[in-house]
Amino acid sequence: MAAWIWLGAGIALMAAEMLSGDFWLVLVGGGAIAAAGASALTDNQWIAVAVFSVASLGLLIFARPALKRRFLHGTGMKTNTEALIGAKAVALSAVDDNGGLVKLAGEEWTARNNVPGHVIEPGQTVTVVEISGATAIVAADPLLE
Repeated sequence: MAAWIWLGAGIALMAAEMLSGDFWLVLVGGGAIAAAGASALTDNQWIAVAVFSVASLGLLIFARPALKRRFLHGTGMKTNTEALIGAKAVALSAVDDNGGLVKLAGEEWTARNNVPGHVIEPGQTVTVVEISGATAIVAADPLLE
């Protein structure tokens, strides 16, 4: 019977985590689920309390920092236009500081050269240095100059 109480407490704590988002209720809930297993196996509540304490503390000390890093700081993966910076493109038309076209990531983009007065010829490989709105700011590949 006590195993069901531990199990119910664990599920309730994990459900309450949705309201707090601090990553400690779910870990204490994990400790309660471990205690439910210990209570079902041994039917000794002192052992269940010890398992609950050790499991909860272990999860809070070791798992919580990793969870917070993972969910609050993200994966570090660049997305959207941020992922295009540093990408290679090919000039489809002459690109100067007023405009032009490049093929970037399989699509045609309007582009501007980042060096005023310099013209990038069609077919030349360029590197994206910035995305400004829907325009790629590009630099000529120095190896091809």
